[in-house]
Amino acid sequence: MKTILDYRSYLDEKKVTSEELFNESISKAHMYQEKYNSFVTILDEYNHKESDSLINGIPYSLKDNFSTKGILTTASSNILKDYVPVYSATAYKKLQDAGGILVGKTVLDELAMGGTSTTGATGSVKNPWDQNRLIGGSSGGSCAAVALGIVPFALGSDTGDSIRKPASFGGVVGFKPTYGRISRYGLFAFASSLDHVGCFTRCVKDAAIVTDILKGHDERDMTSLPDENINYTDMLDNDIKGKKLFYIKEITDPELYKDAGAITLEVLDKFKEAIEKCKKIGFIVEEVSIDEKLLKAIYPAYMTISCAEATSNNSNLTGIPFGPRGEGNNINEIMFDARTKGFSEFIKRRFILGSYILLKENQERLFKNAQRLRHMIVDKINSLFDIYDGMILPAGGGIAPTFDEEIDRLSDRYLILENHLAIGNFGGYPSITIPSGFVKDMPIAINITGPQFKDGEVLNIANKIEEELGYKGLIKEEYDV
Repeated sequence: MKTILDYRSYLDEKKVTSEELFNESISKAHMYQEKYNSFVTILDEYNHKESDSLINGIPYSLKDNFSTKGILTTASSNILKDYVPVYSATAYKKLQDAGGILVGKTVLDELAMGGTSTTGATGSVKNPWDQNRLIGGSSGGSCAAVALGIVPFALGSDTGDSIRKPASFGGVVGFKPTYGRISRYGLFAFASSLDHVGCFTRCVKDAAIVTDILKGHDERDMTSLPDENINYTDMLDNDIKGKKLFYIKEITDPELYKDAGAITLEVLDKFKEAIEKCKKIGFIVEEVSIDEKLLKAIYPAYMTISCAEATSNNSNLTGIPFGPRGEGNNINEIMFDARTKGFSEFIKRRFILGSYILLKENQERLFKNAQRLRHMIVDKINSLFDIYDGMILPAGGGIAPTFDEEIDRLSDRYLILENHLAIGNFGGYPSITIPSGFVKDMPIAINITGPQFKDGEVLNIANKIEEELGYKGLIKEEYDV
């Protein structure tokens, strides 16, 4: 599987032109579309702005919740099925200015709410490693586009694990930097205090390259951070002397998951193997214990906060300023009709939950309590980051589920092992998922999360581990299309 630097070398040595790379990507996008459904929109017109950037002339894809001027942007929702923005997201503009060539807009869970990539208006995204399995979500289309070899990198958004979990199921790298490191201007808001812009790539170095291009303060996003003039790509020197990592006993102890099934136990065994390899190359890795009650609070706190913020953020989706106009004799009837037809049942349930949580009589008991839990979780992790340079955990407790698999959302496995990645969003921490092996011929991954603002250090740690594990640039040898 080719990396950004591979393509850079081919272009610089005149072995290929940027238009030829674009045409190859477009050909693959169309070839795989019917089977895997990565894209909402495929852009067949070559459009390139020259630059001296490392990604100049290299194709990429963009999750369809980034505003792109003049290009259909639906967020995979029927309520926006005809929406063509009049402005562009900052992240998209930066990629344009850097010479990246957009191949298409990718499928997501509707309005980015979900973890399966099955709720988008244009259908489910299928996993390139097994089309009977999910790719995960909500950034599933972007992940699949990279996993299929259509593009070497793609942008996504991550509110709870929406880049990092699909990356684990798709055998690619998924990175979300510190909250505010990349401007969210033009990204359709899901939960503003949790949303991050990030990327899917074929290796850790590519994630550093893309982040270097995208990072920096944006006057149109008051939460965006200053650039600091740090080049993350240059920080990948693999010097990890004295670096200390921790993992959490209550998330990784096989004794707690005896009833979870053979796959989960094998994933945990392989995680312990990865830990031993980390120790072998010089990391200090230690087990810590956290109150299980606090860990079990991650998922309900996340759902409470995200549903409340989503209800507020999407209140403008009425079918009046944009989107398909509803029918009715007055404003209320028009809005009711537009939302009834425009939102899936899944989204309606989220909005109902959010509205209930935000009722004046419920805010103290539900919304503010969830915020207190978030604060407690972040305080605990911050106290550990005072001692350690990073947290290392399995990205999840299994392989990509099949489409017909029943997932018990009340099990310990689901509440803790499958949802701990939301810690990275609670604290706004830089967090990266990298492939770490296979179980049942499906990729699995580990996740490294570090303190706020330590993006370069997290990328360097991940780069060293990637080098040792040896699963850089995974791709199936052949696709049956």
